[in-house]
Amino acid sequence: MAAIVFSSCNNSTEPAADEQTDNPFFTEFETPFGVPDFEKIKNEHYMPAFEKGMAEHIAEIDAIVANEDKADFENTIVAMDNSGALLDKVKSTFFTLKSANTDDEMKQIAKDVSEKLAKHGDDIILNAGLFQKVKAVYDSRDKMDLNTEQATLLEKTYKSFVRSGANLNEVDKTRLREINIKLSELTLNFGDNMLEETNAFKLIIKDEKDLAGLPEAVIKEAEAAAKADSMEGKWLFTVQKPSMIPFLQFAENRELREKIHKAYYMRGDNDNENDNKKNVSDIAKLRVERANLLGYKTHAHFVLDNNMAKDPKNVYDLLNQVWEKALPFSQKEAKELQAMIDNEGGDFKLQPWDWWFYAEKLRKEKFNFNKEELRPYFQLENALNGVFTVANKLYGIEFVENKDIPVYHKDVTAYEVKEADGTHIGIVFYDPFPRDSKRGGAWMTSFRKQSHRGGKEITPVISIVTNFSKPVGNKPALLSFNEVQTLFHEFGHGLHGLLSKCTYYRTSGTSTPRDFVELPSQIMEHWAAEPEVMKMYAKHYETGETIPDELIEKLEKSSLFNQGFITCEFLAAGLMDMEWHTQTEVKDFDVREFETNYLKEIGLIPEIIVRYRSTYFAHIFAGGYSAGYYGYTWAEVLDADAFQAFKETSLFDQKTALAFRQNILEKGGTDDPMKMYIAFRGKKPSIEPLLKGRGLN
Repeated sequence: MAAIVFSSCNNSTEPAADEQTDNPFFTEFETPFGVPDFEKIKNEHYMPAFEKGMAEHIAEIDAIVANEDKADFENTIVAMDNSGALLDKVKSTFFTLKSANTDDEMKQIAKDVSEKLAKHGDDIILNAGLFQKVKAVYDSRDKMDLNTEQATLLEKTYKSFVRSGANLNEVDKTRLREINIKLSELTLNFGDNMLEETNAFKLIIKDEKDLAGLPEAVIKEAEAAAKADSMEGKWLFTVQKPSMIPFLQFAENRELREKIHKAYYMRGDNDNENDNKKNVSDIAKLRVERANLLGYKTHAHFVLDNNMAKDPKNVYDLLNQVWEKALPFSQKEAKELQAMIDNEGGDFKLQPWDWWFYAEKLRKEKFNFNKEELRPYFQLENALNGVFTVANKLYGIEFVENKDIPVYHKDVTAYEVKEADGTHIGIVFYDPFPRDSKRGGAWMTSFRKQSHRGGKEITPVISIVTNFSKPVGNKPALLSFNEVQTLFHEFGHGLHGLLSKCTYYRTSGTSTPRDFVELPSQIMEHWAAEPEVMKMYAKHYETGETIPDELIEKLEKSSLFNQGFITCEFLAAGLMDMEWHTQTEVKDFDVREFETNYLKEIGLIPEIIVRYRSTYFAHIFAGGYSAGYYGYTWAEVLDADAFQAFKETSLFDQKTALAFRQNILEKGGTDDPMKMYIAFRGKKPSIEPLLKGRGLN
């Protein structure tokens, strides 16, 4: 990772008269609530704004170092937190849009600026004079009357210098700079390759008989996709999950199921110009070297030192505990599916591209339930209103669509978020559907983080991005239940960013350890499945009929079905992440061999493919989750236990909701996560609710 850059979300300083240009980054955005002015921002504006932002940031840091007054919390730590305003403004806009609405020019800008940003970060974090001042403040911390947030910011700031090489000799600092620049380049290449590989595959069906088994809605979506790609009279399927998953679940053509599934899990591993194996090997190797330079045994030790888990042993203890429970379930499920194949006269062994198909048939047989029965009740707009209703009932807040706010794509909707008394909280952009310019998956990010300084409240501007099933013809976007859960999940992250009430940029919102940040998102998923809540938002898109009790009961009864598969394919990814990042030797890796051997070692059955193979595991090789994918499971212990607080009272118990808001959502990263959790729950979390929730107890 590049060295940490201290920045804030304050408005940038007004440029001198001779610096005035038509670059929209150089003045305040003249938009409602100061959101980015997407209509005015052009690609040619980014690089000059990056350059000016870095120059201003360095000047601000130089001023801190040159200050002859004794270093204290305000003139050093707060000054650093306030620095880099313009750079932060440009970075947050550019990289948020690059993920959601990129083009070839933006990809090139990212490549051009990545080395400069890595060097810029190192120029700050390896500034000896700056570190001297930070260390002087840190060494005097016991003599200062700091509140919890201030003490946390000081601790984070000091540790970030030490963890980024401030104590290294000059030779090692030089090597660290080289590693940071190279890692910045490699992770960027990894992400670009993955997007290219995802967009490259198209399963074009010309013969209608190859659509056998597919629901009508899925066929219509494929027809619309083909038409949008100028393929009249054909059907188009891709490896985007809204297209691929229904195909794997329902298509009777086994050969085509194999074709699309292989295209998905071979992304980045096709020995072509978009191959990611060398990127993976080089990233893993450089992370080992950097960890060793910084005094850590492995990259995982380096990462976890800042997380709740603290060291790899604690991660393995949790993951293995769940793995050992789940593996026998997956083996039993595989036998059941094979028996179904045999009973039907199928002369073949169950393969990964068969699992989804036969699992759906078995679900139908056991529960008389097909998940596609739910889709007509999960219109996107209604599900979104369900999220808003839950947030309103818990926290009294409102989401109001505002068409005066500019958006970056026609699919995007902007909402103002308000307290019950009408007080402005922040802005949320929601971007629902897949497109070639958007990477896959779902995420929450910020155009502007919440903070509070100098008596001025900086309100958040949040972006939530998904890749859900599109509207087809006269039909609205109809979601699967998994997509509904994802919607609630990402808006849980959004609430964490929106309801933040912190003073400092580096402690606000989602600035928490990776294994804690998923608590606010994952707890929201619980409400999505509650019958009381489902009846609020699950309305038939044609009749307006509320979802029948019978369907809810079928969903509940089948909720533990296929949990061996779901848990094992997910945990295998978390375990493989740890295997990559507990390596101690700086060497080249044969990625295929490494992955195959490890998955065999842990006993993943061959009928199941790990959720993310290394060559498209963007969380850990292009995102911020290296040695951190376990965090979803760690946080599941927290969220399952936390939701019990509501089950023990009521789903919308105001006292419990207020405690969660005040101790978790508003606090950001201002205190130790376990202290915040105990302040909410009154005790440490138990793993039992997680195991029970997955049917593994």
